Amino acid sequence: MDGRQSHFVVVGGGTAGWITAFIIQDSAWRKGLNARISVVESSKIPTVGVGEATTAAFRVLLKHFNIDEFEFFRETEASFKLGIRHEDWRRKGYTYYGPIDDPHQVIQPPRGAPSDYLNVYAVSAGKPVQDMHLFGPLLERKKAPYALGKDGSLVPLGPFHYAFHFDQALVGKFFARKSKGVDIVDALVSGVERDPETGLINALVLDEGRRLEADFFIDATGFRKQIIVKELQAPWISYAHELPVNRALPFWIDIKEGEEIANYTRAWAQSAGWMWQIPTQYRYGCGYVYSDEFLTPEEAKEEVERVLGHGIEVRSDIRFSIGRLETPWIGNCLAVGLSSSFLEPLESTSIHGTIVQVMLFAGRFLKEPSKMSQADRDDYNRRVGRQVDDFRTFVNTHYVVEREDTPFWREVKANRIHPETKDRLARWGREMPRHEHFPNYLDGLPHIETQLHYPVLDGLGLLDRDLAKREMARDPALRTFAKKSYDSLVKEYKQAATKALGHAEFLRIVREMA
Repeated sequence: MDGRQSHFVVVGGGTAGWITAFIIQDSAWRKGLNARISVVESSKIPTVGVGEATTAAFRVLLKHFNIDEFEFFRETEASFKLGIRHEDWRRKGYTYYGPIDDPHQVIQPPRGAPSDYLNVYAVSAGKPVQDMHLFGPLLERKKAPYALGKDGSLVPLGPFHYAFHFDQALVGKFFARKSKGVDIVDALVSGVERDPETGLINALVLDEGRRLEADFFIDATGFRKQIIVKELQAPWISYAHELPVNRALPFWIDIKEGEEIANYTRAWAQSAGWMWQIPTQYRYGCGYVYSDEFLTPEEAKEEVERVLGHGIEVRSDIRFSIGRLETPWIGNCLAVGLSSSFLEPLESTSIHGTIVQVMLFAGRFLKEPSKMSQADRDDYNRRVGRQVDDFRTFVNTHYVVEREDTPFWREVKANRIHPETKDRLARWGREMPRHEHFPNYLDGLPHIETQLHYPVLDGLGLLDRDLAKREMARDPALRTFAKKSYDSLVKEYKQAATKALGHAEFLRIVREMA
């Protein structure tokens, strides 16, 4: 440890704030950086719990901190997320799943085999990509990726990382309890003091006239963007044109006693957007994300009640701007979570983005704040900007559909597909999607790459079977190997699904372990 202690302050608790505090503290210790971490959060601001979905990056985070997953399930009312069930997107009445495991991890390919060869084979053979995933049959049957051992223990069915659904308010509190050595400052932030020459932040101005000096500030204040925008005027890049939903109508649906619990996020396309259903252990966090260009809040509520067949209690009316900051790192302030960017929750990019961005910052850029340079900031901002742009393009791809049955879907199809989405689809009309099409600029951290694209592209009918056939025909030996591997995986995973515990039963067993 060097002599001078650096003070890092996270403004805003919640899931993003506490995950950030955890990662910064751990990385500072690993790097030998003498650092103190504080989290400023006010008990005067009520915490509103909503159903939130994650990606497998969250499980990687739990393992990184040696956090007991079963304890996490118990204390946060979490459930499994093995993928997404897309209903009525391609066309009304059509459903496909997007499992998040990657079967290429468990098959040793022949020397020189191109990436994604199993995906290419499945498309060439006209077989569903999702069927060779362990999570495929588990999703369809609402099963957990665990079986019960002979000794009554829980036995994982495969090596794949899964994701979680949870009440985000409980998760923020969970990480706060798990923190060690992080100072908690119960206060409201009313402003900042800045150096008149450098523009750097010297201190936070707190309620009751208090000040909190620090060397580096992290804005985790969510949609308020209290430091990065209100104080530092960071410019905003809007995605409103290509991601046209801008309003959400959230509500809960209770899970009935004895009812099986979904292990997927349900993304159900509606007349002017889509409805989410995210299961925790006792209820579904639900909402209708829609465009108010085409629907009023009253009409949105009527539509939800009509398709569900029962009334709902609307919990709030959320309006949002979709996009990202041009410069999430300005001076000695870094924005994370919803302060940095927001996309509609279709692919659970919010918490995923927070984890990856903070790990990128901590791994590549974390040091004594006075030694952080403008080159560091420019480099980070470029990498994170590209990451969120990739999120935008992936989500926008979900809107390349056959539907033309409402004004919203006709408008989306005709005018709202981003040029980068069109360019990627054009490329994948000439060659099948490959891992190499996504350059590594996040230091190998998880990203939206082909393992998530293939089920979506396949489900939407955007992959060319004849092209896949031609690619497979170039290497008959590889095609034979891929066919054998695909058929073996499908058979093995269907059998595994018969041994898997039901999702609700798994959660009951874990609760009773306490």
